[in-house]
Amino acid sequence: MQSPLNVSLLCFIFFFFFDPLCLDAKMVSIVKEGVNIRSGPSTSAQVKWQVGKGFPLQVIESKGKWYKVKDFENDVGWVYAPLTIRKDYLIVKRPEINIRSKPDVNSSIVFKAKYGVVFHSTTEVGDWVKVRHDSGVTGWVARRLLWGG
Repeated sequence: MQSPLNVSLLCFIFFFFFDPLCLDAKMVSIVKEGVNIRSGPSTSAQVKWQVGKGFPLQVIESKGKWYKVKDFENDVGWVYAPLTIRKDYLIVKRPEINIRSKPDVNSSIVFKAKYGVVFHSTTEVGDWVKVRHDSGVTGWVARRLLWGG
């Protein structure tokens, strides 16, 4: 017969090694505009802030159909999981960045993006990522200037 301690240890090992939230930092993105990030895992919990489509979030915990998430500014709240998707979106974490025509610091600038602008990630080459904005603008950015994905 297993002791309660052995059963607890086995449960811990199972959830640690087989829970996808523990294996790596799960990233999700918001599926529509105006999604509430709340103070707790309930629609009655206070709304802390709102986010728009594509906004990337890191899942740090889950409870039922809710994710406890962290954003690029390290703010923490809860989001209803069905309002998220596992799709690579990135957000600008610097005051302003250059979107370039090629993955090279000497290539031409096709667009400038400000802090908080969201892009979809399409390709990565070394330390560069090709991004696409909902406006249709595409180009390359040094990965260190973005958060998410």
